[in-house]
Amino acid sequence: MQPTPPPEEESSSPTPLSPEEEAERLRAAAARLREQVSDLAVQVQARPRVALAEGILVERYQLGDRQDAFDLLRQASQRANVKLHQLAAAVVRTPGPAPGTGLWFPGRTPQPVLDLEPLEAGPLDPTNQGEVLGAALRHVLTLTGTDMGNVQLLEDGVLRMAKHAGLPRQFTDHFAFVSGSTSCSRAATASRQVTVKDVASSAGFDDESRRVILTAGSRGCHSVPLVDEGNNVHGVISSHHARPLIGFTQAQLRELHQTSRTIGGWIKWHQETVILDALEDLHRLALDSDG
Repeated sequence: MQPTPPPEEESSSPTPLSPEEEAERLRAAAARLREQVSDLAVQVQARPRVALAEGILVERYQLGDRQDAFDLLRQASQRANVKLHQLAAAVVRTPGPAPGTGLWFPGRTPQPVLDLEPLEAGPLDPTNQGEVLGAALRHVLTLTGTDMGNVQLLEDGVLRMAKHAGLPRQFTDHFAFVSGSTSCSRAATASRQVTVKDVASSAGFDDESRRVILTAGSRGCHSVPLVDEGNNVHGVISSHHARPLIGFTQAQLRELHQTSRTIGGWIKWHQETVILDALEDLHRLALDSDG
């Protein structure tokens, strides 16, 4: 008797998506691609700085290879809660410890924590960059009467997006790094507040930047440089507004100026305290790994 063949199964094919489902699938795919592009942009900007820091650490501590150096940078950045590329930049720009010393900065005097009360945000952890910048952004948006804005930090002559609120991904991707002619770059260069009353008619933007800003729902913007007591600019906070601006009162401008000084001074303190503490910790980790 011949064995009975198994029943033939009907081949299954994917159920066609409705137009709405297909549109949602494409939107999700586009979002994933934008995120990948944004991540790659950050890596491209940061990689030369990280690579240079790796080379310095390999030579200074006689490490096995660059991976060992990268692991040290990553560990120290995580322990200090600072961005890896910020720590790498500090390694590059800071003179190294004296040979054979257990401390990178012997005799360093701790800097007093700056008063963050003007931000009206309650207790803040001054070592937490994200927390402080978030509070500063919320304060500026409250003062200017909007829910859209961003904070950029000045690093190696380029403004890097560090915090944002109410802005779409297309905007934050496009302005992830800024060195061209925009209101924020003009505020940083001139070290003064800059108001763009109507983005649509302003000559201060290239066509693509103007399109991205208008698509985000912003018709007016105001940029405040973050300046320390030595008049060094460390970044910019910008507010974006759904309607063209008519300007701000003198009281509002004074409050924004005070915020500028508060955050500019805090960024300097962060660089001279938290970043240097992270470098000191990196030095100890490297010595321990060598031992």
